[in-house]
Amino acid sequence: MKTFILKAAFLSLIATLVGCSSETSSTTPISAEKTPEMAAVDGSSYLLDSEPEGAGNVCKVREEAANDDDVLIVGRIGGSSNPWIEGRAAFTIVDESLKACNDISGDNCPAPWDYCCETNKLPASTALVKIVDESGSVVKADAKSMLGIQELSTLVIKGKAKRDEAGNLTILASAVFVKQK
Repeated sequence: MKTFILKAAFLSLIATLVGCSSETSSTTPISAEKTPEMAAVDGSSYLLDSEPEGAGNVCKVREEAANDDDVLIVGRIGGSSNPWIEGRAAFTIVDESLKACNDISGDNCPAPWDYCCETNKLPASTALVKIVDESGSVVKADAKSMLGIQELSTLVIKGKAKRDEAGNLTILASAVFVKQK
């Protein structure tokens, strides 16, 4: 029963945070502890030159990966109007089977990466990605500039699966391949 209540609360939170409108949202980014300065980090050591084979989609990895499993996962950056964690090299990814608003003909959503037309499917189709250093700490840098990525970039991510009590999936990433469109 406790798990059901936690999942229902999570779904309510996602439904509240995610949504299309004709106005641009001015949401506050998912916050981490504030850092007075973010050092410029050379992300090249985290970028893979070639795409690794055998990556599972977000839904499959969410279903199958246990805590501390080595994983290879593919997904698109998004899931909310601001999928970035401020002050950290971290963001959310969404399963490629879901349609971003710009994948839907005639949809003029100002933030197509929020997947507002897929709100019922989002909770089971997302994962949090944290780029970590050799010691396992999340890199204190802007992921966009560090890795040259943006909303809706498709990535193949190598890392370790971490689960919280509610079963949410976080990937502690050691390497990223940015797929070209």
